[in-house]
Amino acid sequence: MARITIIETGLVPSEYRERHGSFPDMFERMVRAEDPAATVEIVSIPNGDALPDPSKLEAVLITGAAAGVYDGLDWIAPLEDFVRAAYANKTPMVGVCFGHQLIAQALGGTVRKSEKGWSIGRHVYQVLPENGVIGGEAVAIAASHQDQVIEPPSDALTILSSDFTPHAGLLYANGATLTVQPHPEFDVDFAQVCCDLRDGKAPEDVVAKARQSLAEPMDNAKLGGAITRFLARKSISSS
Repeated sequence: MARITIIETGLVPSEYRERHGSFPDMFERMVRAEDPAATVEIVSIPNGDALPDPSKLEAVLITGAAAGVYDGLDWIAPLEDFVRAAYANKTPMVGVCFGHQLIAQALGGTVRKSEKGWSIGRHVYQVLPENGVIGGEAVAIAASHQDQVIEPPSDALTILSSDFTPHAGLLYANGATLTVQPHPEFDVDFAQVCCDLRDGKAPEDVVAKARQSLAEPMDNAKLGGAITRFLARKSISSS
């Protein structure tokens, strides 16, 4: 039975929270779909919770956020210290979107706003063969970001990639750290919300194409299941 500590780094806008829940709520649903017996505890940075000692945790998942990892907010450097301590301890750790970028930055990578602009809607990522974590040739998952990992840390292997996001999934050499840019925790309804939130911020054609893309099949269960098994130190399935 997995016991996962979710580090909440950002808040779902209040007008959407009642219907969709918080980011930890979304991840809890994702985890329990694969492992109904999993237990989840939440450490909320926006609510002022103190970061725990990662050596005392069974597994860690760092959520998305509206912030940029390079914004210099007062909680980012302590979270980077937490990441480095968890990495050194080989505590199983997953980062998604902001979490993906924060872990990369903490471990020596480069993150910045991409000149390619917004990635929203359904995106397809190529899977590195025989990576040991995610099976198959490709996964289709909802994305919502402008920032990207431009240069991964030296001990990170890129296992998910696309033309738009070359380093969309990273597996680290300590064998206990996995990060992904897209959002397997988002259902289609919340992915549509993310498109709505980009009205007037992203080009109209980009938003329209993103909305249309969400009618196509998604691989949330596949990637969400792989993440859950990784956190529980269970081996890859062949699917």
